Formats: sequence, structure tokens, C-alpha cells
Amino acid sequence: MTYVITSPCVGVKDGSCVDVCPVDCIHPAEGEPGYDNEQQLYINPEECIDCGACEPACPVTAIFEESAVPAEERKYTKINADYFKNQ
Repeated sequence: MTYVITSPCVGVKDGSCVDVCPVDCIHPAEGEPGYDNEQQLYINPEECIDCGACEPACPVTAIFEESAVPAEERKYTKINADYFKNQ
């Protein structure tokens, strides 16, 4: 399993989740290449260790465990994974 960042992050990119992630699987973080070009942050499903630290840190409730992503937000599971396929 992995965690997924969904639509409430679009246009926000708060970064609190990046600060608490123990494996640095959330990108692009502020200062990383491409940060200004992205509308949201993404969790790398290959690197996420399913610790859950990011979920309560998100001030806009955009992060869900993959099996708990609301139906209307499920497309973000693929959006997160696809971001890393293109890197």
C-alpha cells in the first residue's frame, strides 16, 4: 500500500507532508527542479513505506491511504504514480 495526494493539494503545495516524511518520497519539494511547474505534490508509490506520517500533517486533508481514497478522488492514485514514471 501507499499514500496518495489528492485534489485539495492542487494549487496549495503546503509542504508540511514533505517535512515529516522519513523516506523523502514526496516530490517535488520546494527548491527541487520542477516545483514551480507542478500544481501539486506527489507521493512516489515505489518509495512510500506506508508509515502514515504525512496524512495528519496535511493541513488541507489531501492525503489518504490508497484503499481509503474517496471515490471521487481515485484518479489521483494513477496521477501520483504517473508523475514518477515520467521522471
